[in-house]
Amino acid sequence: MGGQELAATARAMVAPGKGLLAADESYDTANRRFEKLGIATTAEMRRAYREMLFTTPSIGDFLSGVILFDETIRQSTKDGTPFIKVLQDAGIIPGIKLDAGAKPLAKAPSELVSEGLDGLRDRIAEYYKLGARFAKWRGVITIGDGIPSNRCIKTNAHALARYAALCQEGGLVPIIEPEVLIDGDHTLERSYAVHHEVLKAVFDELYIQGIEPEQMILKPSMVLPGKKSPQQASVEEVARFTVKCLKERVPAAVPGCAFLSGGQSDEDATAHLNAMNALFKDELPWRLTFSYSRALQQTAMQIWNGREENVAAAQKELYRRARLNSAASLGQYRPETEKATAV
Repeated sequence: MGGQELAATARAMVAPGKGLLAADESYDTANRRFEKLGIATTAEMRRAYREMLFTTPSIGDFLSGVILFDETIRQSTKDGTPFIKVLQDAGIIPGIKLDAGAKPLAKAPSELVSEGLDGLRDRIAEYYKLGARFAKWRGVITIGDGIPSNRCIKTNAHALARYAALCQEGGLVPIIEPEVLIDGDHTLERSYAVHHEVLKAVFDELYIQGIEPEQMILKPSMVLPGKKSPQQASVEEVARFTVKCLKERVPAAVPGCAFLSGGQSDEDATAHLNAMNALFKDELPWRLTFSYSRALQQTAMQIWNGREENVAAAQKELYRRARLNSAASLGQYRPETEKATAV
């Protein structure tokens, strides 16, 4: 895929009113979520669950792309239709998670770095042949006593940039995901300072590695206080701090920022996204949309609960949640619509 095609794909990923479904949970993550609901932790159950998600009627109205896991990109529906074809037929771009998970940083066990660069060029070539047209790599930054360290920030930024270069070389649009965790008791101001430093380091490394900004998507976390902070922030404060940070650190050439939900409730993730677009839509050089996992899936998973007879109801809920986030990406979400019946 040439540069013009990569840029066109990146723009399509943040098309107005559309966002991404992150369905790239690893075996362990998917199984943990199943266990909490009493769902069998088998490959067949994971396949059936993903079939429920991907075959939701008209879900392509609100999803531009879906991020897949290695297992998922190779799976098919019960009748044998590859998931890749199901998504493509719905007008949804298939993507793939490429990092191998966050591991303790050497000599700094309280901090993390994502692994998976070894053999990445060959993996990208394989996933491209399978039908993927974009990819994702997550770096993890923890705020705590004396952390994040400069070494942790730079190590993750360097890995993200090397991954992005290999993606653009191999024909995949890279999603750059530097997640600042909301665990802890840090303030909104501390969160802002860390996000500011992290995004500077990431874009410095992307520049060094020759990344074309119009051929990538940023997947940032929102600037939020820690979950244990005694000083929580209003929806408007989160929107203002997040947009201020992005405007100061993200080049205008980047087509869009597709936020992760990062442990927020469904409603909070939607409300924060909406506030950014409603308050600042005339000032933004890039589109702001969603790339949610649990904030799109969790309620639908609970309704499904591993039972075929619950598929239609679960799909209705997924469609409703995606529709609400679509509205938020346009600044048109209204909290009172949360309880409205899906169309």
